[in-house]
Amino acid sequence: MGDSRSFFRVLQTGPQTQTALMTLKPGEASGEKSNEHPRSDQVLLVLEGEILAEIGDETELLEKGDVVIVRAGVAHRFSNESQASVSTFNVYGPPAY
Repeated sequence: MGDSRSFFRVLQTGPQTQTALMTLKPGEASGEKSNEHPRSDQVLLVLEGEILAEIGDETELLEKGDVVIVRAGVAHRFSNESQASVSTFNVYGPPAY
């Protein structure tokens, strides 16, 4: 996943953190389950909708208001299996993109 994809947009980048917005339409996913940011932790907050989080060996359905941390180096993927769009706010430390 990178800021060149239409569903992912970096909002701000500071010396130690970065924020981004991800919006997935029904049926879309963040990509293959992989390690996209090997040196950065990711905090993901669901702003709207619900998203399936595959993080390491765990899978969990996250809903509006839920927060999850993806530790640096852990393979993960987020997918929208619902009928409505999902939006998330993400913080990376240190910046990943």
